[in-house]
Amino acid sequence: MTDARTVIASLRRSHERLRALVGSLDAQAVRGPSYDDEWTIAQVLSHLGSGAEIGRLVLDAAVAGQDAPGQDAFVAVWDTWNARTPDAQAADVLPADLALVEAYEALDDTQLAGLRVALGPMSLDAAGVVRLRLSEHAVHTWDVAVMLDPAATVEATAVDLLIDGLGMIAGFAGKPTDPTRIHVTTTGPDREIALDLGDAVHLGPWDGAERPARLSLPAEAFVRLVYGRLDPAHTPPLAADGVDVDLLRVAFPGF
Repeated sequence: MTDARTVIASLRRSHERLRALVGSLDAQAVRGPSYDDEWTIAQVLSHLGSGAEIGRLVLDAAVAGQDAPGQDAFVAVWDTWNARTPDAQAADVLPADLALVEAYEALDDTQLAGLRVALGPMSLDAAGVVRLRLSEHAVHTWDVAVMLDPAATVEATAVDLLIDGLGMIAGFAGKPTDPTRIHVTTTGPDREIALDLGDAVHLGPWDGAERPARLSLPAEAFVRLVYGRLDPAHTPPLAADGVDVDLLRVAFPGF
């Protein structure tokens, strides 16, 4: 239960950061670009709002012991949010987001222990379900924050919780580019990671074997790299030996 509660607490902190950001936006900023060059800030907020409503539908079904709603239910939520004005998207995201956070917080220990959510081939426990939302929430909140402050970083407690779950994201979003195997070391938190970019992108714990290439950087930056958000303008000091950072950016184009 501690793990799930820890992830829920981090999601609450990410919500409070989003609340502060949204409160600082005027109508022009809401309609302005986010870090994602395909979305305005309002569209990012709409994505977070619709995701919160869908997350609540999935959670309520799981608590009731029922199957998650089908794609038709999700499409209806997306259509509703997409039809809103930018101002309404910005105004409505916080209540929707808070409702999901409070729903997670209201689960008792028995409910958390028994929670299982099937998403495609995956079966997630409570910590996994909330971590999935946290990854989306923390990264998209950064997409807004960095437009207001170029030095913004992903929330630190979220980085602590996301760094060890990047393998699934890397396998899903990564593009094979080179057979190079890279020994990645991170700080804040400290990790040693093996990254393979060959026939399939694979990321896992370092196994102690020698790697021909090394990359050392803050864990926050590595999270953003895997999510396709480590462009040159937002890359902190790092050490790369035998690896081309631009090639890594190609391997992780974002989604």
